[in-house]
Amino acid sequence: MQSTRRDFLREGGKYLLLTGLAAQAWDFILAGTPEAAPNYDANKHWWAFYIDIEKCIGCGACVRACKTENDVPMEPLYFRTWVERYSIAGADPVHPKEELVPHVDSPNGGFDGFPRLPGLGGNAKSFFVPKMCNHCAASPCLQVCPVGASYRTKDGVVLVDQEHCVGCGYCVQACPYGSRFIPHEENAPYSRTAQKCTLCYHRLTKGLKPACVAACPVGARQLADMKDQFVPVRKRILTDRVAVLQPELLTEPSCFYLALDKEVR
Repeated sequence: MQSTRRDFLREGGKYLLLTGLAAQAWDFILAGTPEAAPNYDANKHWWAFYIDIEKCIGCGACVRACKTENDVPMEPLYFRTWVERYSIAGADPVHPKEELVPHVDSPNGGFDGFPRLPGLGGNAKSFFVPKMCNHCAASPCLQVCPVGASYRTKDGVVLVDQEHCVGCGYCVQACPYGSRFIPHEENAPYSRTAQKCTLCYHRLTKGLKPACVAACPVGARQLADMKDQFVPVRKRILTDRVAVLQPELLTEPSCFYLALDKEVR
């Protein structure tokens, strides 16, 4: 029965409209429990991510580490984290007040680093912006999942229950940050179910850093426990002039950026 229901929802999910009664009918489908260490207490933590744009050098070490750690397909379409480069040409001396439009690129998600861009002029600037799931407190992906497969843990991490996900793609379309994908390779783990950044929850609950944080050679990525007042990065999030992506959407992201230019927001 479970297999039949899964196949049915996968094919007809895009046409399914959940009324109040229909939503109640799915209440019995509960999200699974993520892998955790025996002594880990999720009630004592609330995780957030801190990214220093001024430190990021676009080397791609984080992207490579993420793909290796989480068995992300090596195809260039699939990333749990990726890096974008924003390049802005120097101001035109004839029209100095003219708004400058940035050139944005992310070759292979930044996996191999970034080639030099010619022809930007002497006053040009470039900076790198790592991106990932923002683990929002008001996540649109959770609201649209018809079976409750997308859920939030007690410590603030948004995850996908791979056993219950039916691959309807609602969450992929609802995410305003483009952080979800559904792999189609037959050999991919949990093929045709939604995948995304998990903050390496399997490492996190064992006291280890996420793979991307551990791999960053310049410390541009840092993890913060917002319930631990002795963690320095928590204080930086609370006191530095940090920003979030697309704040007007009111999704309450848990991914904070230092020195984020207005061209990105």
